[in-house]
Amino acid sequence: MADIQISQKLILLFYFLPIFLLSLSIHEYAHALLANKFGDDTAKKQGRLTLNPLKHIDLIGSIVMPILAFTSGFMLIGWAKPVPVNRSKFKNVYRDDAIVYFAGPFSNFIFALITYLIFSLISSMGFEVSSIVYNIFRLTIIFNVFLFCFNLLPIPPLDGSHILFDIFPNKYTAKLLNLGVYGTLILFIFIYSPLWSVFMNLVNWVMQFFSID
Repeated sequence: MADIQISQKLILLFYFLPIFLLSLSIHEYAHALLANKFGDDTAKKQGRLTLNPLKHIDLIGSIVMPILAFTSGFMLIGWAKPVPVNRSKFKNVYRDDAIVYFAGPFSNFIFALITYLIFSLISSMGFEVSSIVYNIFRLTIIFNVFLFCFNLLPIPPLDGSHILFDIFPNKYTAKLLNLGVYGTLILFIFIYSPLWSVFMNLVNWVMQFFSID
């Protein structure tokens, strides 16, 4: 029985890891693309204006943590290398910076939407979908909807904290943005607090618009 469970986890990891890496790459590429559009070519010069996952992978956050999560049963926590953003190069600093940081989560929403539309088109045309293909579509939609909602949380180092500061630039949001490692600690506390279930209810509500069951 234990061997069967391990095999199922490995199969799920085999499905999920490419989706995970592609989704993170799309997210970081969107940041780099909009930053470059608004005059900041820092990410482009570092080779980050690309969908190539190899340019965005963080060994610990993108490989080790997802594997540990699947093998241990703990909550999945992972990340890519953050795209560098030099806001001083923007003409309209607050507006452009907010758009750049919103672009990452929004790209995941668009990816989920495109995946859903492709699956719906395939289904409507009467094509038979195997369980493997179904699981790939389903995991892609679920994970990207999750990334969209999660990264908009106003907790550093998530994109939402930058957006909050750009919309309400004051000493309080500036302190929040510059919490450093304490921000990560607050994020972990949030994940393991009762508020997490409230957040997941929001994710599930959004998922209702992408149901492929």
